Amino acid sequence: MKFNIIILLFSTIVGYSQIKSVSYLDGKDKLEGFFIKAEKANPKNIGVIVLPAWMGIDDHSKESAEALSKLGYHAFVADIYGSINNPKNTEEAAKLSGYFKNNPEEYQKRIQLAIDQLVKQGANVNEIAVIGYCFGGTGAIEAARGNLNVKGVVSFHGGLGKDKMRITTPIAAKVLVLHGADDPYVSQKEISAFQDEMRTAKADWQMNYYANAVHAFTHKNLNTDNSKGAAYNEKADKRSWEAMKSFLLELFK
Repeated sequence: MKFNIIILLFSTIVGYSQIKSVSYLDGKDKLEGFFIKAEKANPKNIGVIVLPAWMGIDDHSKESAEALSKLGYHAFVADIYGSINNPKNTEEAAKLSGYFKNNPEEYQKRIQLAIDQLVKQGANVNEIAVIGYCFGGTGAIEAARGNLNVKGVVSFHGGLGKDKMRITTPIAAKVLVLHGADDPYVSQKEISAFQDEMRTAKADWQMNYYANAVHAFTHKNLNTDNSKGAAYNEKADKRSWEAMKSFLLELFK
């Protein structure tokens, strides 16, 4: 019995280790992302960038990349902060994520560098999508705003706002926003401004609301107490993933 348990644990670890570390640079800053090759046939070499939440690369983002590979996509988890800058607590995460939110061109640059690495790993430069969670969801929208060469972006419970001084330009990438209907961190004013921005940008956009869901509803490590402002919601998690799958199928046909 003990022998069987050891074998089972070993195979789980081996399966997870299919995600490989990839080191790359932004000037002198060392970045370390994670790549996993599509497990199914992928004749177009479609690739998907995964942007982590504000605590940086975590199990959640790696698990998403692994799930994408099972669907037949090459996946790359982007390192936005740098390999020596992962926040140790929420205060550090707020400071680091705040920097990139306030300097969107730097955020877009880090996303582009991740795309470059995904292409180096075999993805087609013209068949790329970006998905992101929370802070990463904001990044997915920034990839569209920056007109990076991506076909579409998906924001899971991401921030939607941008500085009023920024000029709205046409958005070519298709946009899908998956939003908790009771998210206390994204105001109705921010939502309305975002939707107006999408209209002005002539974007092909969609926004799905999930009932009884607050911020970070895809994160299984959280409890289910909505009063905390951030909580896991199994139904919203599953529904939003299915919405993303349909979006990607339409995107890449």
